[in-house]
Amino acid sequence: MKKGFYTIMSAQFFSSLADNALLVSAIELLKTSHAPTWQVPALSPIFALFYVILAPFLGAFADAVPKGRVMFASNAIKVIGCLMMLFGSHPLISYAIVGLGAAAYSPAKYGILTELLPNSQLVKANGWIEGLTILSIILGLLLGGQLVGHAIAAHLLAFDLPLVDTGINTPPEAAISIIVFLYVVAALFNLRIPRTEAPLQPLSHSVVELVRDFSSCNARLWSDKLGQISLSTTTLFWGVSGNLRVIVFAWAAAALGYTTTQASTLAGVVALGTAVGAIAASVRVRLDQATNVIPLGIMMGVLVIGLNFIHNVWMAAPFLVILGAIGGYLVVPMNALLQHRGHNLMGAGRSIAVQNFNEQACILGLGAFYTGMTKFGMSAFASITVFGLVVAGTMWLIRRWHARNLVVYRDEVDHLLALARSDKH
Repeated sequence: MKKGFYTIMSAQFFSSLADNALLVSAIELLKTSHAPTWQVPALSPIFALFYVILAPFLGAFADAVPKGRVMFASNAIKVIGCLMMLFGSHPLISYAIVGLGAAAYSPAKYGILTELLPNSQLVKANGWIEGLTILSIILGLLLGGQLVGHAIAAHLLAFDLPLVDTGINTPPEAAISIIVFLYVVAALFNLRIPRTEAPLQPLSHSVVELVRDFSSCNARLWSDKLGQISLSTTTLFWGVSGNLRVIVFAWAAAALGYTTTQASTLAGVVALGTAVGAIAASVRVRLDQATNVIPLGIMMGVLVIGLNFIHNVWMAAPFLVILGAIGGYLVVPMNALLQHRGHNLMGAGRSIAVQNFNEQACILGLGAFYTGMTKFGMSAFASITVFGLVVAGTMWLIRRWHARNLVVYRDEVDHLLALARSDKH
């Protein structure tokens, strides 16, 4: 791997660490402020909002500006969102601003991989990036849980700046004040990301032209016989997993009687399994073999429903590790294949923006659906059943779709697989 790859990994680690610690802090902030119950599941779709709204512009922006600078600016936006949450803005509005930073960050983070590395290293690079991201999710959830817990929060709240009234009076506020510094560390790593030799693409000043270009890119990727399969798989995976992270908190409270701090450890356990699966996939699966993992998506949906039958932590922990591992082994090869097809069809930044639009629209839609179910009284157990059925059923349809492509468009699929086996873009 090239030297710049490790700088990207470091920046991603601290930014994702802060994102996940902030999620736990925001959940606890809503609970302690006695916000309506539906606002907790609303965190996932509100975070995805700007991914969807600004998708036509963010990909083009990431291709027009050196990606290290884009990532630095994105972390600065996250800092602003944190400070808003810390000093009185509604947590949902503040979290949406952090989501804006994340939306701008993602096309640059993934897009730079296809500029920096050959095709033969994309699955391995994605495995390391996803594995490290998932490690940061584990540590971020655990860190957030501990920061809002009474033991550490008491020490943080006892610390006072001389002659300054910070207005930080609760454990979630104390936690958020620490998280701000994690985003600053990530921003410092962003400044060290090297400039690649990939040419910058001019950014159109016409909103209509940018929307038209994005729509064309979206249609192109959905028309590609491998791109459509990988895009539908990753869209479903992230749509469900993005919301499942919040659902686990509700499930842990209902099934195990866990607090936010205790539930954060179980959410971390899912991420631990995903990291194991991601690393295993990066070692074992070649880019041209990515579609072979589709049946794991059906299995993952069935296992999600199995959560309803677990009522003690000794069964829950290994079960969640297995569930996460299957997800990690599924998403890494499909993500790499999607990046490969997108880079060949339209350029790195635009393809990641298309991917983000679809995945985050799925998070937004499923999150709004789950929020509505919560608002109207549906239990965590019923919500988990619905999510499991959606995953298993949709992955079965994707498998049938790919099988049809192998028959009807055999020559085209064989050609695309040959490109995936080559290091030529």
